[in-house]
Amino acid sequence: MLRLQCLSSSLLLPLIPELSPETSSNRRLCRLNSFRPLLTFTTAPKFSPKCQYSWNTQQHQAAFESGSPTGSFPSQTRAGAAAALPPRFFVGHSIYKGKAALTVEPRPPEFTPLDSGAFKISREGFVLLQFAPAAGVRQYDWSRKQVFSLSVTELGSLVALGPRESCELFHDPYKGKSDEGKVRKILKVEPLPDGSGRFFNLSVQNNLTNVDESIYIPITKAEYTVLVEAFKFILPHLMGWHAIANSMTRTEDNRRANEANPRYGRDFEWSR
Repeated sequence: MLRLQCLSSSLLLPLIPELSPETSSNRRLCRLNSFRPLLTFTTAPKFSPKCQYSWNTQQHQAAFESGSPTGSFPSQTRAGAAAALPPRFFVGHSIYKGKAALTVEPRPPEFTPLDSGAFKISREGFVLLQFAPAAGVRQYDWSRKQVFSLSVTELGSLVALGPRESCELFHDPYKGKSDEGKVRKILKVEPLPDGSGRFFNLSVQNNLTNVDESIYIPITKAEYTVLVEAFKFILPHLMGWHAIANSMTRTEDNRRANEANPRYGRDFEWSR
């Protein structure tokens, strides 16, 4: 038994066993892995995060493409944020071909707190494409990878492509800075000649590191369909719209809970 003291109230709670799934002989078994003790608090944890998520648009995209990602929690709030925020998840999708590999990963939007206690989106999220050339049979040289960040509008361009249509996207990660024009990135998405899919071709000219490279990878219809459906699903989240949708859902749940309370109608009547 472990005593948890929070806000001057004491509760006796048992240790919570943590289950770890294990697959064997096409069956999923669970065994007790360890016991995780509950923490003891004398007051509720407090923190004031600068941002709720670390996703972004052109400037944040440029940071990733120039090799200096930004947008983490301030150091003074990381401990509090880790204790209070839900767990973070890292997801992606990979396509491996003979001459190159492509990974696709979403990056969340960034929110800034207001004086009212609410949060406002400050930068939209994006989808990070990483291209790695082949170094052998089923081997890829990720040290030579090249990256390209797709904004929500650019994702819309890929989603809207017709069967025989193509598009070309241009990025300068240092646009508006002293090194503008020294790094040029062009992503071309074109249909394959036989109509069986599309080519993704990323060309990078980097005068800062003397890199001039072009990486292309063929994408089948099925693989492109998976990408398009993933792009459609993640778009509202990159725009931060999931946050307001979740807030509206919680408000509706609270309203229904109040209406289910037998005192709800009486309180409303007496307050008129």
